[in-house]
Amino acid sequence: MSTEQLPSTNPMLASRNRLKLGVFGVNVSGGCSMSDVPGTIAVEWAESVRIAQAAEDAGIEGIVPVARWKGMGGKVNFNHRNFDPFTWAAGLAAVTKRIALFSTFHVPTVHPVRAAKEVATIDHISGGRFCLNLVAGWNEKEIALFGAAQRGHDDRYAVAEDWLTLCKELWTREGEFDYDGPFFKVPGAYSEPKPLQRPGPVLMSAGNSPRGQHFAARHTDLNFVVARDMEGAGRAAAQVKRIAREDYGRDIQVFGQCYIVCRDTEKEAREFADYYVNQRGDWEGVRNLLDVLIPNSKSALGSEWEAMASNMIAGYGALPLIGTPEQIVDGLLAFSKAGLDGTTLSWVDYEAGIAQFKERILPLMVQAGLREG
Repeated sequence: MSTEQLPSTNPMLASRNRLKLGVFGVNVSGGCSMSDVPGTIAVEWAESVRIAQAAEDAGIEGIVPVARWKGMGGKVNFNHRNFDPFTWAAGLAAVTKRIALFSTFHVPTVHPVRAAKEVATIDHISGGRFCLNLVAGWNEKEIALFGAAQRGHDDRYAVAEDWLTLCKELWTREGEFDYDGPFFKVPGAYSEPKPLQRPGPVLMSAGNSPRGQHFAARHTDLNFVVARDMEGAGRAAAQVKRIAREDYGRDIQVFGQCYIVCRDTEKEAREFADYYVNQRGDWEGVRNLLDVLIPNSKSALGSEWEAMASNMIAGYGALPLIGTPEQIVDGLLAFSKAGLDGTTLSWVDYEAGIAQFKERILPLMVQAGLREG
């Protein structure tokens, strides 16, 4: 069986749209909004199917879940209810036809032999639309659920490299082989069938640190960057693309992250954002979340804490797109001009948001040259 890199038919790479899109966070309670305002993700299977099919109908390229095992406490216990990303993606693969389906997962929680088999299975169910979003493992409390100690930052990426190397071997090598890596040793390794995609599925990583950027640039097709502003996102995109090209002789696409609050007027949009963040937001839960990311976050961040917490409540740290449909498209155009190839999207109410996107925002994106008609 050939391991030659063939032109990808996966929507995340094959799409000709100037700015590719993915829906983010559908499989976890609250989605990306840490608020008790009505309409957030409930995590019901019928809900996931409706959102995936609506996103597909709107021409959105992909749907990206969150890997979560526990909530964040506080009044909504953000993300405490969640669907496993692998089986969730397999289910959605059977009820969709065109949209790319990701599984996001933490490397320490799944052995590569098992993961390679699951990936191949979902790729067959989806007809070659599966994508894998690798997380080296950032949440110490969740990793502890698996009886594993959290490794140091750079060590986590070393494990991820060994993990992914073995997966790639399993996706491409015929027959049995012995694998002897620094972290994984597998005698008689074997996996059939191979994924439909050659040499394997589309790979994404959210590496933002220097080590994470090198991991993404060397091993993945997409880098998912998180930045405080558009200028920072543009700098991160340029940096990882340069690393991929100069250090590893390959190309990589870079995606950003945004949340949308769209109303007929900017005033209405900003009033709703203020309502669900400042009046209905989970400020205890967001402090718990930030303390995982930054120990003693309130002291460490000082005067910046409230702004970061507000943005986490509003859209899980994504860049805000708040205003009229025209203003939303101006913001999406800024993503493209900053050098990003795509962005994920989230809303407080995903079903209403996607319907509004298709009816009022998408036609303006076509006019702006961001999407094909």
